[in-house]
Parts: sequence; structure tokens; C-alpha cells
Amino acid sequence: MRNEYTWEIKATNTPLLIKKCSHCNNDRFYCSEKFRLNAQKKNVDVWLIYRCQKCDSTTNMTIFHRVKTSSINKKLYEQLSENESELAWKYAFSYEIKQKNNIEFDFKSVDYKICHDGITLEDILNSNIEIITFNIKYPFDFNLKLSSVIRTCLGISSKQLERLIEWEVISIQEQFLQRKRKVKNENVVKVDVGKLKNIIEQKN
Repeated sequence: MRNEYTWEIKATNTPLLIKKCSHCNNDRFYCSEKFRLNAQKKNVDVWLIYRCQKCDSTTNMTIFHRVKTSSINKKLYEQLSENESELAWKYAFSYEIKQKNNIEFDFKSVDYKICHDGITLEDILNSNIEIITFNIKYPFDFNLKLSSVIRTCLGISSKQLERLIEWEVISIQEQFLQRKRKVKNENVVKVDVGKLKNIIEQKN
């Protein structure tokens, strides 16, 4: 058994935009993954286009406002012009863009999958390793709780996780796991195997 693994969290859709539609009574818009550019002389405005889930009317999220075309990186400008979906996803999850537009996202609308090795607590208990490390890849932040990831990847119940927290078995960035902690990209989760074995001994 190795002492280091990777957990990769992949969002399968972008978060819905929470906004009242002016054409119907719906309040959720989905990201079209399309940009709108409006160049006037040497300045340009750039928006990411959202569409109402119900009536398909559009609303725009500002990416750039009255900026000089020459100040935008040439490659970035090409990506915007070509509606590159990866770039659209980056902005659709961006906290900075959210603040800039004074909007709210429905992060609960984001579906995701976690790629992991299926290492269980039993596997860990049967190892001779002192500390097992799990590196988290989480490129798009959607307010996911770290406890949910750990439960899924280790295949444990809420009650079991509570016990691991109580015994300070799991640490993140050199701090013991807290119940409400959210996932951040490049988080390093460490499981203290010695403490875990002590829990089992106490239980028996």
C-alpha cells in the first residue's frame, strides 16, 4: 500500500445563476458557455451569457467593462472570441466575478464525481504506514464540505467520521479536521494510522 494518493473532484456542470427572470416567474439561469463581445473604438466589453431555465431569455454577467482591447492578452481574447468552454467554466465558478457582478450562484445545483482509489479504513488499518496522505484536486470551487468528500472516498458513515474528528485522526494543512470545513484545491488530507488503530482498540 502506498502512503500517498489523490482525490480528484470533478464538477459535471456549472452552477446556476440565481436571478429573477424579467420574462417569466423563474429565478434560475444556466451558463450558455458563450461570450458576447462589444468593441467600441479601442475599448471592449465582454459578458458571459446566461439563459433562463424556463423561457430561455438571456442575461449577461460582466467579465470586462470598457477595457482597452490592447490590455487583454491576445490568447485570452482569442479564447473569448471562440467561446472556449473551459474559459467559460472558469468564469462561471469565479468568486471574483461573483463579487464584481453582485450575484449569487446556486452551488447546490452542481453535480460532481470524485475519482479515487477506493482505499477503505480497513485497508488503512492493515497497513504498516504511520501517515497516509490524500492530495485533493478541486479546480472548481462550489462550497463542497470536506467531510462529504472524506466520507465518500473512505466509505464511512457520518457516525464513523464524527469519531475520527473526536480522536483527531484526520488533519488538513496541519490542522485537525473541523466538521464545517470546506474543500479547497490542493488541500492535503492526512490520516494518522496510529490514532486510528487506538480507536479500534478502545472500541474492542
